[in-house]
Amino acid sequence: MSRIQDRKDYPISMRLPEADVAMIDRAAALKGRSRTDFVRDAAVRAAEEAVMEQQLIRMTEDGFTDFMALMAAPVEVEPELVEVLRRPAPWEAGYRAKD
Repeated sequence: MSRIQDRKDYPISMRLPEADVAMIDRAAALKGRSRTDFVRDAAVRAAEEAVMEQQLIRMTEDGFTDFMALMAAPVEVEPELVEVLRRPAPWEAGYRAKD
């Protein structure tokens, strides 16, 4: 008697404009991936992001008090970070790379 195995993969079919498929193929090739792998990873990443945006963060009352105290505390200035943020971006006029 043959046994039917449970499917582990589920096909997803979609219709896309030619330009979208061309862009997906180009990006997949740049990443050295197949179209299927590229689209699957992008879809899973987008799904995870959507779920995480809706995720409720729970903490104890003491944990919340500690969190609020940290948020209300004065910031400590990091001189290195200030220096980096004051530099013009490479695409802005006047940018000079350091030697």
